[in-house]
Amino acid sequence: MNSHCCPEMREQVSFQCDRHKDLSECPDALVAYAARYDEYGLVNHDGGANMRVISHCPWCGRKLPESRRSQWFDELEALGFDEPTAQDIPEKYKTDAWYRGA
Repeated sequence: MNSHCCPEMREQVSFQCDRHKDLSECPDALVAYAARYDEYGLVNHDGGANMRVISHCPWCGRKLPESRRSQWFDELEALGFDEPTAQDIPEKYKTDAWYRGA
């Protein structure tokens, strides 16, 4: 479980809208956190589930952790997965457990 850098960031990444099923459709959703990759990003409000990765907190200015996205793909490739987002990968790689050693 990530503690996040400040109360504002914690509030943003735990935000859930009662009117919009997809946060990319909610104008109040500003920042998302992808635990699998340990990365933060600005929510793209274009109807998709993507985000623009950020390196510093917009509220407190702290440097955020480096994304582990490349490492995630590298480790799964080493295990023989060439399309890990479309394949049935080991359970620990579906969360942050793979880099936290859980």
